[in-house]
Amino acid sequence: MCGIVGYIGKQSAAPIILEGLRRLEYRGYDSAGMSVLNGHGLEVRKKKGKIEEGLGKLLKTNLLLGQVGVGHTRWATHGEPSDENSHPHFDHSGKISVVHNGVVENYDRLKDRHLKAGHTFQSSTDTEVLAHLIGEHYERIKRCETEQATQNGDGLHPLTKAVTEALREVIGTYGIAVICADYPEVIVGARRGSPLIVGIGDGEHFLASDATAIALHTRQVIYLNDYDVVTLRADRFAVTSLGSDIARVQISQLEFSPEQAEKGEFEHFMLKEIFEQPRTVANAMRGRIDLEEGTAKFGGLNMSVAELRAIDQIVITACGTSWHAALVGEYLFEELAHIPVEVEYASEFRYRNAPIEKNTLVLAITQSGETADTLASLRETKRRGHKVLAICNVVGSTIAREADGGIYLHAGPEIGVASTKAFTSQVTVLSLLALFMGRIRMLSLHRGEKILKALQAVPDQMERMLEQNGEIRRIAQRFASVRNFFFLGRQYNFPVALEGALKLKEISYIHAEGYPAAEMKHGPIALIDDQTPSVVIIPSDAMYEKTLSNLEVVRARKGPVIAIATEGNEALAKQVDEIIYLPQTLEAVFPLLAVVPLQLLAYHVAVARGCDVDKPRNLAKSVTVE
Repeated sequence: MCGIVGYIGKQSAAPIILEGLRRLEYRGYDSAGMSVLNGHGLEVRKKKGKIEEGLGKLLKTNLLLGQVGVGHTRWATHGEPSDENSHPHFDHSGKISVVHNGVVENYDRLKDRHLKAGHTFQSSTDTEVLAHLIGEHYERIKRCETEQATQNGDGLHPLTKAVTEALREVIGTYGIAVICADYPEVIVGARRGSPLIVGIGDGEHFLASDATAIALHTRQVIYLNDYDVVTLRADRFAVTSLGSDIARVQISQLEFSPEQAEKGEFEHFMLKEIFEQPRTVANAMRGRIDLEEGTAKFGGLNMSVAELRAIDQIVITACGTSWHAALVGEYLFEELAHIPVEVEYASEFRYRNAPIEKNTLVLAITQSGETADTLASLRETKRRGHKVLAICNVVGSTIAREADGGIYLHAGPEIGVASTKAFTSQVTVLSLLALFMGRIRMLSLHRGEKILKALQAVPDQMERMLEQNGEIRRIAQRFASVRNFFFLGRQYNFPVALEGALKLKEISYIHAEGYPAAEMKHGPIALIDDQTPSVVIIPSDAMYEKTLSNLEVVRARKGPVIAIATEGNEALAKQVDEIIYLPQTLEAVFPLLAVVPLQLLAYHVAVARGCDVDKPRNLAKSVTVE
């Protein structure tokens, strides 16, 4: 959710931190701030609102000088958005500065303790309580031990030791960066349940919650594990663990370039990412298609064919857009592989005592690889002894590392908060995996070849669809002032209807609902009137006549209809208000095409309404809290 950037080295810290925070704006935030060590103590600048209007403007008139610093973009959890609640926060002495992602669940008890000790608080946040807790341990360590004794005793720097001992009292999640006026040569970071990455430079080091913040400066990174504590200096670093004092450190190379995290010629990241989908779908298939055998191939499942053939059930756990992709996966696995599938909201699954049969495979689907609920579901599943495969976009993310195996999307960084290219990449990977599972069972070679050829045609078909961008913009402008939308589809296209509704409500703030087309008559139809348009996904497939009947029910109530139909269906154009044509394809592949005009429709409606498309209100890209 929130963003963290830290720097220690030879350069001026403030410009590097500010540029990194700008690259993290897509994650969602309501305020921004930074602390810098200038050789004489700590200086802080923080401001509610967007970076350009708040912190950026403040730094132009109130410079921060120094080569060590930490910065933060906050998405409010404890305490409303305000200058006072913005990070960084200080301990009781004012010497220690902390930025924090996550939630300290026992902050109220810790705060009471410090209030009784005479501490005063400047904010309503749990983070300030954490800063006071670190300061309390730091003061005790300084009283009891000299720095020399501490460093020779257990090898821990005094600030590292204070952070370590404080975190042992914390219940909740955190990704933190800490600096102290007494030690201008050190930054301490730690994580549990909230991502934190170390960037390795030449005579400098970086700390960030997302690799996009530091990709301009380094390609070498370390993805910290839960309970890791890192001590950064300009010329070296050390990682320990809260649990065992021994940490596993692996240096990885970033997969993407800084240019991939730029908008380029596009007005918004979301539009750029919609237009990237022909390439990202092709990337998701690259090296994974075996036309001769009519199947797919994967390198990272870490399960034998015999183990996969023995699977009797699949449970898919996900959140948001990934949950909609999972619903498409349910249709794919059940049709192509004849495996029963249950799709679970990760936030519910983690707390349910759901019976899972012995030969069950669990798939965890996530763009970021850090989604708190999905990660908790993965860990609960592994605790029960089941295999978990991850379908994930971010290499080195927590879920990617903790799963038994998995498949990367290779979609590149997705900056827009409303997911687009990740969804189509997820559906592509699920299609290939369902095909593979079908081919090791009963699916025929001929059927496998047909599906693969249809999938291979998708990138070019998407390019043709994107040529309709101008026409979709016109339709969007026609309906941009309405207050309600319905999205209707059947079978494979029901999850697409859900995704279309989610995209519209996320970025335009119009109330939108997705339904199975036949379900409208069981209640929602009461809301249909001439000011409530319905987007009906109606390909020329086996369900065409049934869906057409559902469409007519809406038209009979004077509801405007926008049809998403197959090319060549000229007759339908006379029965609806607007129509968008898609290329002919197989029913199982149609969701990959049908979702693109819905993404564009949502985008252009939001633009017409003057909404901030890439940073919709109240939303964050990576949800790392419950």
